[in-house]
Amino acid sequence: MILFGMIAYVLAQFAVGIWVSRRVKTEADYILAGRSLGPTLVAFSVFATWFGAEAIVATSAEVYDKGLSGALVDPFAYGLAVIAAGALYAATLWRKGVTTFADVFRERFSPGVEKLVVIILLPGSVFWAAAQIRAFGQVLSSSSDLSLQNAIILAALLVASYSVIGGLLADSVTDFLQGTAVIVGLIVLTITVAVAAGGVAPALQNMPVDHLVLATEAHGTPLELTEAVAVAFFGSFVAIELISRFLGSRSAEVARGGTIAGGTMYIVVGLLPVFLGLAASGLVPSTPELKAKLVDSEQVISVLSEHYLPQWHYVIFGGALISAILSVVHSALHASGAQVSHNIVVRLVPTIGIRGKLIAARLSVVALTAVAFVLAITSDRIKELVEIASAFGSAGVFVSAAFGLFTRFGGAASAAVSICLGTLIWAVGRFVLEWEAPYLVALGCSALAYVAVAALTKETRSP
Repeated sequence: MILFGMIAYVLAQFAVGIWVSRRVKTEADYILAGRSLGPTLVAFSVFATWFGAEAIVATSAEVYDKGLSGALVDPFAYGLAVIAAGALYAATLWRKGVTTFADVFRERFSPGVEKLVVIILLPGSVFWAAAQIRAFGQVLSSSSDLSLQNAIILAALLVASYSVIGGLLADSVTDFLQGTAVIVGLIVLTITVAVAAGGVAPALQNMPVDHLVLATEAHGTPLELTEAVAVAFFGSFVAIELISRFLGSRSAEVARGGTIAGGTMYIVVGLLPVFLGLAASGLVPSTPELKAKLVDSEQVISVLSEHYLPQWHYVIFGGALISAILSVVHSALHASGAQVSHNIVVRLVPTIGIRGKLIAARLSVVALTAVAFVLAITSDRIKELVEIASAFGSAGVFVSAAFGLFTRFGGAASAAVSICLGTLIWAVGRFVLEWEAPYLVALGCSALAYVAVAALTKETRSP
């Protein structure tokens, strides 16, 4: 019954998306919602895009395992990155009138750098989507008799169907509904757990003492902690999922204000999974029923919900959690699919036509969903997928974007070398040499490479 209730909840979201998507007639409608989004839709869309699996499932698991140190990256580093993006460049990008983030690199550097950015950022978006699909499967599996593998398969089928239906406008409307449901659901669950334990203090009194320490040995060395924060912050700062949200705003001021509001909401609401993770670390060992159900720390939220909430409340909360994950995964697939179709397919086939552009965008989303499914079913942890998603290729892209947006220094060669070198160094350091801080090294090398190539070639953008 619980599984069917959750699926019914999700199908209701599908219906809303289908109804709104009737207005999608062109590629611009699909990708940018006709630049019609107001401040409320932008704020909730930014919030719902970021507040998914890693913010609810993974953060509560990290805090359950490691205490407060597990919250330094999420919600704080991610939330601050969104706020910084809104304050520093959301309005600037909106005024440029670009359709995708890659368009900025075409305008500032060259068509070659534009395509390079699409290719470099694509794996990160797919890993991000895979993390959401795996989280979706975790929720379905913990709420039914489905094995995790079968639950992930069902999750992927629902995601593929949901992602193709509507564009940014449909996504933003459902983001508002889903974001509201998740906020209310988390508040209700937090209050219920606290009341059942006799109050906030009693709920936390049995947790391990070291869980209140911000930097513990469980989190690694100070360098590893700095690396994790840097990956979350700089990776999110140039994330195409975030940028696609505010490019659909109806004005530059809405783009800036809505993004800042969405980031602030993220941090505030993100404190609720932190509390639940801390509470669970004390409640689970002393409650046999919870201990028997909690097979994996990534199921903390699901187990607490099923144990403390009445069944119909749990169905609603589970549906809200799933719909929030759908919002995040749709954003990742929509943004990356839009860049593949708009910045590569359409450029290669200039005679494709209005309908052809829309079909290309939707087919790109379907193809990327299939790849994300394979990654989700072969990965062991959501957190690992999220870390790779945030780090892959973003070091060089961040450096090139910073120089490109805020200076006239450097050109196509410096940007291309910076992006390629940053990606290569991070990949070798992360997977081959197993450095403690491959992302920090990649950031530094990307910046040096950009400056060196620009100085040697005397590249400067014309006024």
